[in-house]
Amino acid sequence: MSSTTIVFHTIVVLLIFSSCSGKQKQLGEAITERDSLPMMKTLGVTTLISDSGVTRYRVKTEEWLIFDKKKPSYWAFEKGVYLEKFDSLLHVDASIKADTAYYYDKQKLWKLMGHVVVKNLQGNKFNTELLYWNQATEKVYSDKFIRIEQPDKVILGHGFDSNQQMTIYTIHNIEGVFYMEDNNLEVKKDTLKK
Repeated sequence: MSSTTIVFHTIVVLLIFSSCSGKQKQLGEAITERDSLPMMKTLGVTTLISDSGVTRYRVKTEEWLIFDKKKPSYWAFEKGVYLEKFDSLLHVDASIKADTAYYYDKQKLWKLMGHVVVKNLQGNKFNTELLYWNQATEKVYSDKFIRIEQPDKVILGHGFDSNQQMTIYTIHNIEGVFYMEDNNLEVKKDTLKK
C-alpha cells in the first residue's frame, strides 16, 4: 500500500471515531410553523403607497415586518410608524404617529398603539393610546381616553368615532371642555358633564 492510501484511511477512521463520541450536539428545534417568521423585514423605510394608481400614503418607520402566513395576515411596525395621508392633489390630509402599529392588509384595518398622535387638515390634534382606522369603511374609532386639541379649546373624553379625515367625530363620554383664553386654559363649568 502506498503511504498516501494509509494516510487517507487513517483520516477516515479518525473522523468516524470522533463523530461516534457519544456526546450529542445541542440543536435548536426546527421551525415548523412558517407563520412565525416574517415574509419580509425591512429597516429604515420611507415609502409611498398607492390605491388604484393614485398615491395616497407615505409611511416612515424604523422596522417593517410582513407576516403573510399569519391568520389574519398583517404588517407590523413595532418600532413606531409615521404615516401621512394625501388627498387627490397630494396635499397632506392628515398625519398619524404611533409607538406601535399593525396593518391587517385583507381587512384594510390599522391598529395604532402607544402614544398615538393624529393631526387633521383643520389643524386639530388628537391624542390617545389606542386607535383603529378602518380604510374599508373609512372610519376611525377608539374606546380609550381621547384628548382633542382645537385652536380654541381642548376636549377630553373616553371613546370616539370619526370619519377618516377626522373632521366629523363623536366623543362618547365627554369628561370636560377647556376653553383657551389668552394662552391659558379656563374651565367653563357649564360645559362639564358628569
